[in-house]
Amino acid sequence: MGRENHALTTGLFLIALVAASTAIIFWIGTMNEERNLYVISTQASVSGLNPESTVFYRGIAVGKVLNVRFDPSDYSTILVPIEIDKSIVLNKGVYATLRLKGVTGLTQIQLEDSGTISEPLPPGDNPASRIPLVPSITDKLMDSGEELLHKADHLMQRLSALLSDENEKNIGGILSNLKTLTDKLSELQNSVDKAIAGIPALSTDSRKTLSNINALTHDLQSLTKEAQNLSLKAGSFVDSGKTASDALEQSTLPKINKLLTELQSTTQQVKRVATMLENDPQELLFGPSQQDAGPGEPGYEEKQ
Repeated sequence: MGRENHALTTGLFLIALVAASTAIIFWIGTMNEERNLYVISTQASVSGLNPESTVFYRGIAVGKVLNVRFDPSDYSTILVPIEIDKSIVLNKGVYATLRLKGVTGLTQIQLEDSGTISEPLPPGDNPASRIPLVPSITDKLMDSGEELLHKADHLMQRLSALLSDENEKNIGGILSNLKTLTDKLSELQNSVDKAIAGIPALSTDSRKTLSNINALTHDLQSLTKEAQNLSLKAGSFVDSGKTASDALEQSTLPKINKLLTELQSTTQQVKRVATMLENDPQELLFGPSQQDAGPGEPGYEEKQ
């Protein structure tokens, strides 16, 4: 009986010693940890946020969540008291966001400083000094998910209408027309090149024609002078009229006839050029149109 009481006393003493050691260790561990109380306020959902959740400030763990509760004076507002290390000084520009913890569905508090206000934020549960909880990027994406889906569906409908069978045929026709137009432009370029190449020859012919006209004019002037000289000498050759008549018939008149013939030929050439320019001015650029060879001409082929 005494042995059992001794064992019981020993067990109780060990339990008390372990409890006391644990309490002392906890007290020693928390004795030097001085923390300030701050309160986060939000009207949004705080799903996944629990007491003892870690609080981060600019990516560093600085405290923990004490509780998650409704505001007794306004049940549309949620209050989240947190403890922050006393060495951390928060400014009035600080704000909080929810930070997802892995794939567990639990969230943590992330504190950030906007840097717009450098005045220190006093600790405590003062409504004027509460830290606002703003939506994170993930929350914004989730809130705008329905709108994004609607826009994506609208975009797919527009693309489907754009790529319909009828529009596909129209696009094919447009591409075909562009190819035809390109081919015609290439042919036109070749024609222009040929016309430009023929311009020097046409200019040469025109210069030759003008040269012939100048030569005929000069001959006419010479002939006129000879006629004037003959007229002046007519008085002195009255007695020898037969000789002058023979000379005029044998030398002067043939020259006049030859000169008139050349003048008539040149006039016809100038008339043909003027007629060509009047009827088809494009021949000046593109050259005379090709005509089929007639019977007896080179390249003539008899049609069956």
